[in-house]
Amino acid sequence: MTNSVELLGCYGGDVTHALSAWTSTSRELTDEKRARIPALLKMLAENGHETPFEKSMLHFLVTTDIATHIHLIKHRIAVSLNAESARYKELKEDKYYVPADWPVKWQRALTNWCEDGLSLYHQALADLIPVLGRSRAKESARFFLPYATQITSDVAFNFRSFVNVQRLRNSEHAQKEVREVVQEMLRLVRETGAFTASIEAFGL
Repeated sequence: MTNSVELLGCYGGDVTHALSAWTSTSRELTDEKRARIPALLKMLAENGHETPFEKSMLHFLVTTDIATHIHLIKHRIAVSLNAESARYKELKEDKYYVPADWPVKWQRALTNWCEDGLSLYHQALADLIPVLGRSRAKESARFFLPYATQITSDVAFNFRSFVNVQRLRNSEHAQKEVREVVQEMLRLVRETGAFTASIEAFGL
């Protein structure tokens, strides 16, 4: 199963960022000022005046392997994130990630490993509930879950934080899986058409 990204919604965009910057003078949006928005946003980005870009929000639903999930969590200052938890519920849908660039031999080996681990997880949970109670059984049976297990997260960024994540994770030095996730996020944001000048201002 591949990792996936869905854009649930967004607020703001280029106009929101420009109006925030113009608050110190006048927020009246004339045709002349609207034409100046791309140049204004580029100037703000180039000179580190980034607080106006915090006024927009981007909201995603992502399903990723645990390693990629951890990469996103490491941006706690930048991201608001909630995820499904095997501590609080039984993961009834068996989801796991297998790298597409692996040789078939190793794809099959990882698939078998994940299937075995998930099977043991469900078996252990069923057997442990009568012994330990449901809460302790759920939080401890998850030790059988493979690292490739996928979990779904609700993730939100303000645009400034989104830029930071793109700089760090949409990089040749980032792990392939997280790079693909943030590239898909960027593609979806581009498709809205609301953030074109802001994206160009930061050279994304």
